[in-house]
Amino acid sequence: MKRIRPFLGIYQIWEICLYNFRRWRRNPRIIMTFGLAFVMCFLLTDKAVKFSYEYETTMQILEPFVWTFGDSNSILLASLLLLLLFSDMPFLDEGVAYYLMRTTRLKWLLGQVLYICLSVFIYMGFILLSSIIVSAPNSFIGNIWSETGAILGYSGAGEHVALPSSVKTMEMSTPYSCMITIFILMLLYILLAVSIMLIMNLKGGKFWGVGSVFTFSLYGFLLNPQLFREFLNLTDPQMYIANVATGWASPLQHATYHMHNFGYDLLPRLWQTYLIFGILILICLVIAYIFIKKYNFNFTGGSQ
Repeated sequence: MKRIRPFLGIYQIWEICLYNFRRWRRNPRIIMTFGLAFVMCFLLTDKAVKFSYEYETTMQILEPFVWTFGDSNSILLASLLLLLLFSDMPFLDEGVAYYLMRTTRLKWLLGQVLYICLSVFIYMGFILLSSIIVSAPNSFIGNIWSETGAILGYSGAGEHVALPSSVKTMEMSTPYSCMITIFILMLLYILLAVSIMLIMNLKGGKFWGVGSVFTFSLYGFLLNPQLFREFLNLTDPQMYIANVATGWASPLQHATYHMHNFGYDLLPRLWQTYLIFGILILICLVIAYIFIKKYNFNFTGGSQ
């Protein structure tokens, strides 16, 4: 019997996760989230596609994703769309009462965490797939940077069309490894934002949950070295200091690929960013567990 209990606990966590996914069926909010995500990918990657056609060059199929979501503003926009997906956390209805009678609050919370992780992974996978679909007609799959990328990076043309293709990115990585890194960085950033949202939903309700994500996003948006340059007229040495400071202090800059140390500056290294995100997410989950232990579940006719 003792051997069965751990597997029973895992099964209960999985069932709670699946129960949340069943809400996706014919859910207008879910359809709207993924529909807007596809529109966002189309609008953001269309600049790269048009540029390649104008110069009569091809692209590596992952380059539009790398160029688009190597930029902090695109990451911020993609994360805000998840407000639609998770706006009703912590999912209180008659099904929650059923599970809480048959399991513990910890397992119920772990089911929510598993649902959040899988949902964010599916969302990120959808964004990646959408970027590939938009750019596929004029792309190749080889693991080398394209002529389009070289033009954008080495000629400075990317700055004129607002595509963040950097020489540092192309010299220090390959398209597939770069894509995986950007995918992980975005995944961790969004998981942190949603974890904060879960805490505030448990503590103060949905209004404070949504407000916390906007505050978290605004903090990352304002800690941008380019904003400091525009408003404070920083010199190049001051700009370097601002770049390093925001690179360490802002979660949004941590999620931006080129804002990392690749061997010749003081920005955080990738493993340090992974560690920082991991610790912050773990702290959020511990706080959420403390709140869930004190949370007063009231069910009347299937609602709180």
